[in-house]
Amino acid sequence: MGNTAPGETPSDLDHRPDDEPTTQTHGPDELDSETTDDTASAATRDEPTKKSNDGPHRGRRNRTLSVSMSALGWAITVVAVTAVAIAFAALYFSARADISAEQRRAADTSHAERIAADYATGAATIQYSDMGGWLNRLKANTTPQLANKFDATAPKLDEILAPLKWSSTASPIAAKVISESNGIYKVNVFLTVNSTNSQSPDGGQTTVTYSITLDRNNDWKITDVGGIDGALPGP
Repeated sequence: MGNTAPGETPSDLDHRPDDEPTTQTHGPDELDSETTDDTASAATRDEPTKKSNDGPHRGRRNRTLSVSMSALGWAITVVAVTAVAIAFAALYFSARADISAEQRRAADTSHAERIAADYATGAATIQYSDMGGWLNRLKANTTPQLANKFDATAPKLDEILAPLKWSSTASPIAAKVISESNGIYKVNVFLTVNSTNSQSPDGGQTTVTYSITLDRNNDWKITDVGGIDGALPGP
């Protein structure tokens, strides 16, 4: 009957204390709602902390990436500058090597022409009264093989020149290297020769060409001589 508890009469209701505590019972839906609210609140409280923690890490990552890109740019620049410097250095030393080689060739050519001109001038200068001196000039700076040839022919030349009282002087006009191969130089020397003899006491002048072969690899020794006959009397 109404709110009467089992075994309790209506009269007992009148004597129940008004302030007797009562127990409030919550349904399952209400508990779930409260749990959800508490979880959301906790998540809301934690969110600023996570954001604040992510911020510095993100900044450090950005700075690291920026530094890495800057370092990469400097590295590329250094490599490019180094490559250009190496290229210019290679060109410079190559040009210097070419110039040095050309200078050596020019010096060798000049040296060969000077030796040949000096030799030809001496060989064309003859004094019948000093045939020994002339023979020494013929053999000067020649290889042993060529010197031996002059030794063999000198007596015959003496027999021709002495009776004629042959005398001649020479002056060089020009000397020119006409070929070079592996240090072997061939030089043409052009001379003006003034000569006198018993048959032509007033003398005469001729132009004579000597062909001189020199070996740079053998201390610039003369290995062959041609044209000597042009400076001597004909048969």
